[in-house]
Amino acid sequence: MAENYDLVIVGGGTGGYAAAIRASQMGKKTALVERDLLGGTCLHRGCIPSKALLRSAEVFRTAKEATMFGVKTGDVELDFSIVQERKQEVVDRLANGVRALMKKGKIDVYHGTGRMLGPSIFSPAPGTISVDLADGENVMLIGSNVMLATGSSPRPLPHTPFNEKTILSSDHALTLEELPESMLIVGGGVIGIEWASMLTDFGVNVTVVEYGERILPTADEDISKEMMTQLKKRGVVFLTNAELDEESIETTEDRLKVNVKQQDQVQSLEADKMLVSIGRVANAANIGIENTDIILENGYISVNEYGQTKESHIYAIGDCIGGLQLAHVATHEGLIAVAHMNNEKPEPIDPFSVASCIYSFPESAQVGMTEKQAKDAGIKVKTSKFPFAAVGKALVQGEEAGFVKMIVNETNDDVVGIHIIGSHATDLISEAALAKTLDAAHFEIGETIHPHPTMSEAIGEAALAINKRAIHM
Repeated sequence: MAENYDLVIVGGGTGGYAAAIRASQMGKKTALVERDLLGGTCLHRGCIPSKALLRSAEVFRTAKEATMFGVKTGDVELDFSIVQERKQEVVDRLANGVRALMKKGKIDVYHGTGRMLGPSIFSPAPGTISVDLADGENVMLIGSNVMLATGSSPRPLPHTPFNEKTILSSDHALTLEELPESMLIVGGGVIGIEWASMLTDFGVNVTVVEYGERILPTADEDISKEMMTQLKKRGVVFLTNAELDEESIETTEDRLKVNVKQQDQVQSLEADKMLVSIGRVANAANIGIENTDIILENGYISVNEYGQTKESHIYAIGDCIGGLQLAHVATHEGLIAVAHMNNEKPEPIDPFSVASCIYSFPESAQVGMTEKQAKDAGIKVKTSKFPFAAVGKALVQGEEAGFVKMIVNETNDDVVGIHIIGSHATDLISEAALAKTLDAAHFEIGETIHPHPTMSEAIGEAALAINKRAIHM
C-alpha cells in the first residue's frame, strides 16, 4: 500500500509533532511516523519526567526546611513510589494532549519504524518512507517533502555499555523503582548536574566525576563556580579533572566499584549505581541515509540554516542534526523548515539568542555569549553581577543564593549575554532572551520598570550596575 503526502515526518518528538501541526495549519496533507510514543524523548524520557522528579525533590527539600518559615511539619518522609506515579501521571496527561492535537490537525500518525528508500517505482527521487507498522503490515509514504526528526540517545562510555542495573543512562534512571543509597554520576554537564541536585535532595549520596576542569563547561565560568559551591553545601562531592578507568569497573547485581584518576592520584570509588551522562548521539542509523545523498558529519545529519539536507526536498531537525540539542530549539527548527518548504523566507536561528536552562537547585539559565566567548571574539566587554541577596523577594522566598550576571559590549552598549543562577532563573531568562533578540542596550533594560517585590528586579539592577548605578548595591 502506498500513500501520498505533502509532508512525511519521521519522528514524533517535540520538533516533529510541532512541525506536523504547523504544516497542517498551512493546509498540507501531513503524515507522522513514530516507532515509540508521541512526544519523543522530551516528553517520555527527558524534559518532562525529569522536571517532575525535580519538582518532587524541591517539595521534599522545602518540607524539611519548613520550620524556618514557622511551619512545623514533624517528621517528613518520602514515598518514592508516589513520586514516580505522579511523574507518570504528568507524562500521560501531556501525551494525551499530543494525541489530541494530531487528531485536531487531521495528521495521519503511523506507529512503526520508518526508513528512507532510494529512487524506486514509488518515486524517482529518494526519500519514500517505508514503514514497518506495529501490527506487522508495511506501508509506503510518498512525500513531496520529508522531514527527519529522529532525535538522539544517551551516549554510553566508550567500552562499557549500559546494563540497566548498575550502569545507567538517564533513560534508565527515570524508571528507578527505589532510590539507591549512593550514586556515582559520570559527567558534570546539564543532565549530570540536574540529577546530582535531585538525588541529593532525595537523600542519596552523590559523587560527580567530571573529565574537564569544571562542571557545566558551556556555562559562564562564574555560574559554574557558584553551582558547584551551592551543590557542595548540600553534600555533593565533585571530582574534576578526573578520568574514569573503565577497565577497573567491577559490578555485582546491586553494587559497582571503579578507579578514578585525578592529578596522578588514583582512588577507588564504590556506589550502588552509576549514571553515565556524557552526552547524546544522533539517531541516524537504520533510517536509510545510505539510500540518499544526505551527508553525515561526526554522526549528525548535515543541514543548511533552514534544515535542508543535500537532498533539497528532505529536511532534518532536532537532536539528529546536533547543535544546541534543546527541545525548544527543535520546535523552532521544525517551524523554520516547514516555512521554508512553503517558499517563505524564515529567519534562521541565532544560537546566541536562544535561552538554555538548568533545572537544578539552584536553577540556572543563560542567553548569549559567556564572558570568555565574548573576549575570544574580540569584543571589549563590561560586566556586572547583582546578587539575589539584595532583592526583597529572594529573602521572602528564603532563596537568596545566586546572582544575575550581565555582559555588555563596551563599544555600543548592546547586551552580549545574561547569565542567571538562583531561584526561578529558568523563568526569568525569557526577559533576557527578548532583550537579546531585540539587540537591547543595557540601559534600556535598566530603565524598564520592574515590579517590586519580584525576582526580576535583579535583572534591572544588574543592567544599572553596568555603569555603577544600581540602587540596592
